[in-house]
Amino acid sequence: MKKLNRKLSLILISMFSIFLIGCGNKEKAEEVKEDTTLKIGLMPAVDTAPILIAEKNGYFKDAGINVEIEIYTNAQNRQSALQSNEIDGAMTDFIAVATNVNGGFDIKATTMTDGMFPVLSNEGAKDKKDIKVGMMEVSVSNYLIDKWLGQDYNVEKVFINEIPARLAALNSGEVDMSLFPEPVASNGELQGLIKTVYGMDDEFSPDCLVFTGKSINEKPNTIKAFHEAYNKAVDEINNNPEIAKDILIEKIPNTNPEVKGTMVLPTYKKAALPSDEYLQSIIDWTEKTLNKDLNVKPADLLEGKFVK
Repeated sequence: MKKLNRKLSLILISMFSIFLIGCGNKEKAEEVKEDTTLKIGLMPAVDTAPILIAEKNGYFKDAGINVEIEIYTNAQNRQSALQSNEIDGAMTDFIAVATNVNGGFDIKATTMTDGMFPVLSNEGAKDKKDIKVGMMEVSVSNYLIDKWLGQDYNVEKVFINEIPARLAALNSGEVDMSLFPEPVASNGELQGLIKTVYGMDDEFSPDCLVFTGKSINEKPNTIKAFHEAYNKAVDEINNNPEIAKDILIEKIPNTNPEVKGTMVLPTYKKAALPSDEYLQSIIDWTEKTLNKDLNVKPADLLEGKFVK
């Protein structure tokens, strides 16, 4: 009887061990099965250069990931794609991140990106005191117009989300000035508009790259590899800035090759996040501009594990 009980015990122990091993193997298999494809929504801006270079030079492929890129000219369409999980991440700004997180949308900024936003104006517009300025409402364009033009002009804000429509409104005289990302601004300059570069004088950038909470949870290793490839591309650009201009002209739709001589590039930096103080200043500006309280803190907007 004792021998029988001992045999039963050994059988049960063996079965339990096999079960545990099976569970362990299943967990390992699930880890290996992380989706290594990222779908990223970009805007027609110089911020995109490190991502485009990483794609062209095979840095994403070398890191074992696949990155699918779509360039949007309308931030609303990019936003819709992000909210419907058609894309994993997108290029945006901290003003939009603050309002989205306040509204319950689960996204986090994982790094700043480096933009350049000249102001285009019609002839004689700078001599006026009262001006109409085209921009997107909840965006970096509104933030920078307040910062750069608010003290010298009485600004009537005209909200036009679509970048080509904003440029058309400026060309037709519907607005006096408008803010555009490079290289779109240099395209406008070729059309006879006056380009003024105010410069990004802050230590930090209001532009950023975000990923949805779903993607951060399901693809952490893939997103980390993305940032490593991004950093490699930044080094490549800083060694030879001309490659950034070339890739922007090649990849951004309707970019005239003649802008290469006039396009203004930022100083590209490796993946990093801004200080809490900087983010709080953006939250404060957004609350004042929208005339509403935002129930968010700087930490609510960030996921820092990919830049450590």
